[in-house]
Amino acid sequence: MPKIEGRIKKIAWIASVSVAIALIIFAYILFGGSRTFDEFVFFAVMIAVSPPTILNYIDYKWRRAIDEHLPDLFRSIVQAQETGMTLPQALEEASKRNYGPLTAELRKMNTQISWGMTFEEALLALGNRVNTILVRRTMPLIIEASRSGGHVEKVFDPTGKFIQTTLLLDKERRNQTRPYIAIIYVAFFVFLFTIILLFKSFFLSIEGLPTLGATVTSPEEMQRMFFHLTAIQAFFGGLVAGKMGEGTINAGLKHSIVMMFFGYIALKLFL
Repeated sequence: MPKIEGRIKKIAWIASVSVAIALIIFAYILFGGSRTFDEFVFFAVMIAVSPPTILNYIDYKWRRAIDEHLPDLFRSIVQAQETGMTLPQALEEASKRNYGPLTAELRKMNTQISWGMTFEEALLALGNRVNTILVRRTMPLIIEASRSGGHVEKVFDPTGKFIQTTLLLDKERRNQTRPYIAIIYVAFFVFLFTIILLFKSFFLSIEGLPTLGATVTSPEEMQRMFFHLTAIQAFFGGLVAGKMGEGTINAGLKHSIVMMFFGYIALKLFL
């Protein structure tokens, strides 16, 4: 997957939110206060968050692929230096191998060096372009190893093992949080089942009956209220799932979109 620049993500947010606001204003003028207006607002929110969420997911997969190939890169550097290559030569040789999206970044770094950029400047530029946590931590180590000289493979070997251990711990954390994300999904679908069952078996049967001198809320009003509750539950439940699973609220937007979509379909078919 390609890298998504921060500027592209900002443009996506601005464009999608602008379209969503325009849609809400249009719907308010034509259908203000009706259930149709609620549906327009619902789809406006979907439009606002869907493009940035897709771009964030693509960028996340790119960064994750970069981090997963770092141990292989360090292993190749160690092997190359054991044959007598210098660190720049080892990185140039590594750029000829397949390390996923990291290969393109290594080739770009070697091109910058051939144009006259110093080795340290090219490494810093690589770290700024990739900008993952592991790369930001390892670039200073490579630079210091380059400055110190000597048997730098003694630095890269434990560093590669540290990165591998970090990736394994992160994978283990994701595996451990998956049941909790599943619980959020199950709770949401149980909520949907409950409100549909209540509406079908209770609220429709008491329509028009007087209760304490007042008429029971009409089914149409109950449908609107259940629609609002479902949208709110899906949106914020998805944010919680993202925070638990991947550590960021932005990562939860994809869960919000999925639950909002299925919630809307369920209410349309059964409510």
